[in-house]
Amino acid sequence: MADLEAALRPHVDSGAIPGLVALVARHDEEEVVALGRQGTSGRPMERGSIFRGASITKPVTAALAMVLVDEERLDLDAPVADLLPELAEPRVLRTPGSDLDDTVACERPITARHLLTGTAGHGFATWDSTVVPLLLERLGQASDDIGEVPPPDEWMRRLAEIPLMHQPGDGWTYNASYDVLGVLLARAAGQDLPDLMAARLLEPLGMVDTGFSVPPESLDRFTTLYSHDDAGVLQVSDEPDGVFTTMPPFPSGSGGLVTTVDDWLAFGRMLLAEGEGPDGRVLSAESVRRMTTDQVSAQHREMGGFFLDGQGWGFGGGVDTELIDPWNVVGRYGWVGGTGTSAYVHPREGVVAVLLTQAGLDGSVLELLQAFWRASAG
Repeated sequence: MADLEAALRPHVDSGAIPGLVALVARHDEEEVVALGRQGTSGRPMERGSIFRGASITKPVTAALAMVLVDEERLDLDAPVADLLPELAEPRVLRTPGSDLDDTVACERPITARHLLTGTAGHGFATWDSTVVPLLLERLGQASDDIGEVPPPDEWMRRLAEIPLMHQPGDGWTYNASYDVLGVLLARAAGQDLPDLMAARLLEPLGMVDTGFSVPPESLDRFTTLYSHDDAGVLQVSDEPDGVFTTMPPFPSGSGGLVTTVDDWLAFGRMLLAEGEGPDGRVLSAESVRRMTTDQVSAQHREMGGFFLDGQGWGFGGGVDTELIDPWNVVGRYGWVGGTGTSAYVHPREGVVAVLLTQAGLDGSVLELLQAFWRASAG
C-alpha cells in the first residue's frame, strides 16, 4: 500500500486531481488508497465513494450481452435488424472521408459481434469524418448533459438517418456501438436496460452501488465532477445533486454507469473466475474468453489509432497484446473512462486494478493513470 500511495499522492497534493480511490487486488490480497476530497462538499474520499464510471461501463455492457448469448436470447452473428429495424438498410460513406451525400449500399448486415468489436460503422474516429458532428449534435455522444439525450426509440430513429462511416466489419470506430448495443439488449430481453442489467448482472455480483443513477440515500458518497480549463484550473462540471439524481431518458451502454472500486472489483473477480460469481455462475467460461481475447485485425488496430494505442480490442475493452509501455501486461483486459477512471484485470497474475477519479480525462489525469498502471503492473 505504501508503494501505491507513494505513486498516487503527488497528483493529489499538487492540486491537479481533487481526489481518488484506487484498489489493486492480487488474488485475496487487497491494497486500497483513498486520497483527497469528494468535491465541493469537502468530504474526504472514502473506499465507498461513488464515481461516474464513463467508459468503464463498456465491459459491463459487454458482459450483459454475453449473458443473453449464453441464454441463446441473442445471436452474435444474426442481423441486429431483427430487433433494430432502424438499421435494416443503412447507407455507408463511399470512403471514410466522403461527404454525407456520397454513400453506397451496405454490403452485409450489422450484427451484435460488430457492435461488441466496435466494427459496426458508427463512432468516433482517428480521421476527419462528416459523421462525427452528427453523432454529437443529434445523438448527444460525449455530452455531459445526459438528460438531454433522447430516449432509445427516438435515438435509434435519428441514428438511422446517419450513414455508417465504413462497411460493417471493415473498420473500427469508438463508442456509439455500445449505445446501440444497450438498445439491442433491452429489446432482446423485453426489459429496460437498467432493470435488465440490475437483475442479470449487478445484483448477482453484489454490485450494490452501480447503476445509471444515484439514489438519494447515497448522494453523500457521490463525487463532484470536474474538468480542467485551458489554464489547467479545475472547474466544476456536475455536482452530486446534478444530472445523475434521476434515471436518464437514454441509459447509455457505452458510458452511463456510476460505480465504486468494490463493485468493479466484484466484476473483475468474476472475470478472473471465468464467469463464476459469489453465488454461482454468471457467465460461461467461453463468454469470458471471448470478452478478454483480442478480436480485431491489424487493419482495425491501425484505424483505432490512439484509441487502441497499438493494442487489441476484445468485447467491451482493450486487450494488451504487446509490451509497448512499462505498464502493459500481455492479456491485460479493461478500459478507461473520460471521467478519469480505469479498470483492468490481469488474468495471468490474478490482478484486478481499479482507479476512480472525478476529473475529466486530460494530460494531468493521463499522467495519474500511467502512474497507477505502472504501480499495479509491478
